[in-house]
Amino acid sequence: MINQIKEFLPPEIVAAKKVDKYFEPFLGGGAVFFWLSKEYQIKKSYLYDINPEIISAFQIVRDSVTQLISKLKKLQNDYISLSNLNREKFYYDCRDDYNRLIKSNKSIERAALLIFLNKTGFNGLFRVNSQGLFNVPFGRYDNPTICDGENLLAVSEALENTEIECKDFGYCLGKVDKNSLVYFDPPYRPISRTASFTGYIKDGFNDQDQRRLKEVYDKLTKKGAKVILSNSDPKNIDVDDNFFDDLFGRNYKIERLQATRMINCNAEKRGVIKEILVMNY
Repeated sequence: MINQIKEFLPPEIVAAKKVDKYFEPFLGGGAVFFWLSKEYQIKKSYLYDINPEIISAFQIVRDSVTQLISKLKKLQNDYISLSNLNREKFYYDCRDDYNRLIKSNKSIERAALLIFLNKTGFNGLFRVNSQGLFNVPFGRYDNPTICDGENLLAVSEALENTEIECKDFGYCLGKVDKNSLVYFDPPYRPISRTASFTGYIKDGFNDQDQRRLKEVYDKLTKKGAKVILSNSDPKNIDVDDNFFDDLFGRNYKIERLQATRMINCNAEKRGVIKEILVMNY
């Protein structure tokens, strides 16, 4: 989506090629942050997510990348040397180890296992059950890159001047001002009953959360911040579903973009789909 999102950045930011304060309250994989940090000068970034595992891993990459690379190299060497059958057992053993560490403090081993599971698990998913335990099954890849040391070092460098915290999206209200750019990429609203994916955090993200997010969006707008929000387009399935149009359309600009969905249990249903981009400028 980057190639489309970049066409809708605030004109003054594009002209100056710099951002004073950047906020991404649903960090996830941080794709927009990392692209923006390469293309623009960002004075200070504030990266938040309610998922403690994601935040802990990014903190480790920022603060202890050399030790992390060392552990990942060992995991990669051990894994690649195994037969397919033994790789599967190794994966589930590592998943058990990770779940035992999941409530521990910030840990290099915990971060290394998370990255390993992401690179060797099914479709690169992050999913937890109702107890908050990682439950993604084994993925069958011939030669996965488990330790990309060069990339990890670049990521660590990009994160040097960032505040990374495990916080609810509303936390940004206390730090945003008129010189801020905020990008919201929340868990997407399911566009059909069978498309629902709520396992990114154990309590999910429902329509009430989407409405609360809109309230935060309004407050940020009153502060003078520039705000962008991505989400699914319910009109993909039901042209009469005006959930986001009713929520944002009266006061904000909504653009409908073409996206490619790569995660679906049915490969035939992966492909082009519409998403929305909401802007307050």
